[in-house]
Amino acid sequence: MKIAFIGLGIMGKPMARNLLRAGYDVTVYNRSRGAVEELVKDGAKAANSAAEAAAQATVVITMLPNSPQVQEVVCGEKGVLEGAKPGTILVDMSSISPIAAQEIGKACLERGVSMLDAPVSGGEPKAIDGTLSIMVGGDARAFEQVYDILLTMGTSAVLCGELGAGNTTKLANQVIVAVNIAAVSEAFTLSTMAGVDPEKVFHAIRGGLAGSTVLNAKMPMILNDDYKPGFKVDLHIKDLNNALEAGHTVGAPLPLTAAVMEMLQNLHANHCGQDDHCAIAKYYQKVSGRGIAEK
Repeated sequence: MKIAFIGLGIMGKPMARNLLRAGYDVTVYNRSRGAVEELVKDGAKAANSAAEAAAQATVVITMLPNSPQVQEVVCGEKGVLEGAKPGTILVDMSSISPIAAQEIGKACLERGVSMLDAPVSGGEPKAIDGTLSIMVGGDARAFEQVYDILLTMGTSAVLCGELGAGNTTKLANQVIVAVNIAAVSEAFTLSTMAGVDPEKVFHAIRGGLAGSTVLNAKMPMILNDDYKPGFKVDLHIKDLNNALEAGHTVGAPLPLTAAVMEMLQNLHANHCGQDDHCAIAKYYQKVSGRGIAEK
């Protein structure tokens, strides 16, 4: 099965590399050429446009920042739909608005292309080692056809419903992650200001009910004052914007999401938008005057 992979950023590049390692025939396209050249060295073919990449594939995977970029790459000039043949499956693994996914899916259907929305969770480390969690919306038959491809990039791929359900699931995931990081930052600010060693608190509570994947992944970074991005503050702002928009559309109350959004916006305004989202701890440092990593 021939695959086109479009969007080779922090997540997309290692995901495409895992497809190559699994032996798939992969054609890649990215607006900036550095990542393309890296993957060509790994065995990929290079395309000069999304349309050219799609013309050489039966499955097209996109991994892009947000809804407008997906709309442009799929439906715009020299986009996927200009090159894709009827019967092609588009798997959009970006995190976008569920409403946008459904609109793009309608345009695909008019050209005989099936679309799945299949955002991921796990950040750069899990993209590198191929252990992402993949949540999918769309046609069950199309999902079955690409299931093995998805499991080359992740350890789980679950069909959650019709087109748009994948991104709705991802928004729920991002709400939980954001609120969890904020809770971790708040709790460890409390323990630190009370004079208790935060590293000992971490080891004491990680095996109990308060333990979580978020705690295990982010607390070591916070303790080391390490905010190298696996998932950026600005990207989480994008996801929570989509979550709040979706919540307003269906009437779902999201007060905790709104509160954490204000923390993230504060970080963005203070030049931390490119930091890892665990920089929520920096927000607490600013308002409390005490950093968790301070000795």
